[in-house]
Amino acid sequence: MRVRPVPGLSVSVDAHGRLDVVTAPPVRHVRCGPVGTAVWLALRQHDGDVEGAARMLAALWGTEPANARADLDIWVDELRVAGLVRAEL
Repeated sequence: MRVRPVPGLSVSVDAHGRLDVVTAPPVRHVRCGPVGTAVWLALRQHDGDVEGAARMLAALWGTEPANARADLDIWVDELRVAGLVRAEL
């Protein structure tokens, strides 16, 4: 599965490692902590490939890839429900 940002997002990371995602009207704003920021960056580095991002994060964080994937799936679903990303099969 690939995950793509919806058109019109404004994305930035502040000095504290927090990701800010803002949609075009109707405006929705989501702020993520450093872990959410790392997940977003991993997804972007892997062109939205959730499996690839999960493998990379698992290696960086010393955890099982299946656990990282399960956590990523939950996080991605929350972003999808918030209208910030769309899934492509």
